[in-house]
Amino acid sequence: MGRVSYKNIELDISDLSETSFGHENFIAGVAPFLKGPYSSMYLTRPWTIRQYAGFSTAEKSNLFYRKNLKAGQKGLSVAFDLATHRGYDSNHERVSADVGKAGVAIDSVEDMKILFDKIPLDKMSVSMTMNGAVLPIMAFYIVAAIEQNIELEKLTGTIQNDILKEFMVRNTYIYPPKESMRIVGDIFKFTSKNMPKFNPISISGYHMHEAGANAEIELAYTLANGLEYVKKGIEVGLDIDEFAPRLSFFWGIGMNQFTEIAKMRAARMLWAKIIKKFNPKNPKSMALRTHCQTSGWSLSENDPYNNIARTYIEAMAAVLGGTQSLHTNSLDEAIALPSENAARIARNTQIFIQNENKICNTIDPFGGSHHIEKLTNDIANKAWDLIQEVENQGGMTKAIEMGLPKMRIEEAAAKRQANIDTGKEIIVGLNAYKSLDDQQVDILEIDNKKVKENQINSISKIKSERNQEKVNRILEELTLAAKNNTGNLLEITIRAAKERATLGEISSALEKEFGRYKATVRSISGVYSKEIMEDEKYKKALELAKEFESVVGRRPRIMVAKMGQDGHDRGAKIVATSFADIGFDVDIGSLFQTPKEVAKSAIENDVHIIGVSSLAAGHLSLIPELIKELKKINREDIMLIVGGVVPKKDYQLLFDMGVAAVFGPGTVISEAAQDIIKIMLKGFLKK
Repeated sequence: MGRVSYKNIELDISDLSETSFGHENFIAGVAPFLKGPYSSMYLTRPWTIRQYAGFSTAEKSNLFYRKNLKAGQKGLSVAFDLATHRGYDSNHERVSADVGKAGVAIDSVEDMKILFDKIPLDKMSVSMTMNGAVLPIMAFYIVAAIEQNIELEKLTGTIQNDILKEFMVRNTYIYPPKESMRIVGDIFKFTSKNMPKFNPISISGYHMHEAGANAEIELAYTLANGLEYVKKGIEVGLDIDEFAPRLSFFWGIGMNQFTEIAKMRAARMLWAKIIKKFNPKNPKSMALRTHCQTSGWSLSENDPYNNIARTYIEAMAAVLGGTQSLHTNSLDEAIALPSENAARIARNTQIFIQNENKICNTIDPFGGSHHIEKLTNDIANKAWDLIQEVENQGGMTKAIEMGLPKMRIEEAAAKRQANIDTGKEIIVGLNAYKSLDDQQVDILEIDNKKVKENQINSISKIKSERNQEKVNRILEELTLAAKNNTGNLLEITIRAAKERATLGEISSALEKEFGRYKATVRSISGVYSKEIMEDEKYKKALELAKEFESVVGRRPRIMVAKMGQDGHDRGAKIVATSFADIGFDVDIGSLFQTPKEVAKSAIENDVHIIGVSSLAAGHLSLIPELIKELKKINREDIMLIVGGVVPKKDYQLLFDMGVAAVFGPGTVISEAAQDIIKIMLKGFLKK
């Protein structure tokens, strides 16, 4: 093990040797918190049941929240739609398919007031998953509380505000990394002064987990992000004890139960050692407190009722690892947004664990297990090596600019996909123990057109009733503050929200100075083929690709496209790297493209196929638009395929539109490649 220095602060875990590990010298509630952040853990207070939810309009989400709170949920966790995440009002032309689909649409403080109607914000802990448009969302929440006559110091909850991980995996960023980090610092300053019970950041490994990171990568990069945020807090003039006790973390929990337990124990130990080097006076500064969510990626479209068991196993891992709050995913989330019945089953899973198996009577129940202690030690050491790699590049912001974390995560994802495709990793009902029955579940459907119409009418009403001169003046002040690095951006945004400036207007005022970030598209190669080269299905796909080349005169060429505002690109990147290894020429479209932009790129790259990756339920809006654009330029010959989270009931609708093939969750990549080449060869041979 080595040392890393930051402004004369040395970070070292050399006392964690490869052979020396144990639990005898650790107790819960005392640094390094291996056994838990609190001395009594669940004996006096169990973890918070906090279901992540939001869909359609603020009115419908509010009713859903209130019903869940009556049924035993203890805290709110708000999911926003993709238009909101990306800083666009619902009437913006780029978000027509995204409004209200993967979360609740919030355009103004009036929407936020409706969202929390009859929910007392001084008594209810609120968690908000927001990063890109964090300033207007925080401002709307604060103004909603003020207009409920609630003092800000009574507000409790968490804003995610973890922008660094967005540049690695989730991609719901708006501004470049440096400018985004300024926003993080301003939120730290404002909340430290005005909202002492509110957590100004939730440092998230969950989205890395969902993008394919293994346990040590998720742990390392999440803590490295946390270290970067600590540096930022100190840079803006805060003492470590002013903000460190209110930092929180967020882990993804998968099916490898022992590894997930060890990951959480190792995280607490490493974080305590990192913060100790900043010389805190308050022991709570070194305690890592966390929210967890069961994996969405592990859920299978095949045999969906198996997902109830998966969620239970993952929930137990989170609890046995010592989480402070937990969201359990619903059985239907591999297909669509959770239905009310599926959400009830997921919530009740936690209620059963809390009340029926006596888990709350123990503290660190696996502590002392040789297997768990060794796993904890091994993960801690591997993660520390990765943290050092990042710090040696100058910290996470610099490492992100170099593309290092994104590359490591995509390599891990490609390797795992190959192991699943070959059956080395078993997914019950998918690549082993398959059911002969095609089970269907009821799913929640959102009328996107109706939601969009309601939101547009609401925006028009607000703009007709507000003082436009005041709004313009404050938005100009916000742009100048961004330009001149003066004032607190959150404080100015709160004043804009009070005057009913919209989320899109606030985001645009900052964009005038900061610009809108556009990621460089990179891809990896060779990782998938290295793991799968002896697999017969892979060999058959290679043969077909060569046959296509001999018949057509060139290799099959595919453009992998993401349309709309969904930035989750794990599936798209895995398809791109694996198809390239199989023998396709692969182009990767930019994120957030419109159908018109995708059609234009496809023509410019002279592709045979457009592969659309869809995860945000916008396929029935975006695919017809893409087909229309291809018709306009007389290129209906380009084959169109769709992959991702698409309900089976929508398959025929897509086929009727002209889509050649649809590949749902769990598709074996080499089999999909074979199907695509066969369809194309059939078409070329007919000619």
